[in-house]
Amino acid sequence: MDSVLVNIGKGGRVVIPGRFREYMGIKEGDELIAMLDGEELRLFTRRQGIKKAQEIVRRYVPEGYLLSEELIRERRAEAARE
Repeated sequence: MDSVLVNIGKGGRVVIPGRFREYMGIKEGDELIAMLDGEELRLFTRRQGIKKAQEIVRRYVPEGYLLSEELIRERRAEAARE
């Protein structure tokens, strides 16, 4: 996707161009996560943030391994010790 020049409005408001909003699937009233990455400001949806986090975790967890099952096992073991 290309880049465009945007202006900072009153109160620090930035208007995201329509084609960018459409591409990202965001609508008026949606919440975005703002993150500073070095000297860059990144905006992304909660769904995109979750997807990125899942991709990062998946690099360290073998395919087919369920972290939820490990958590349940750990909780049951803790409960048995109490």
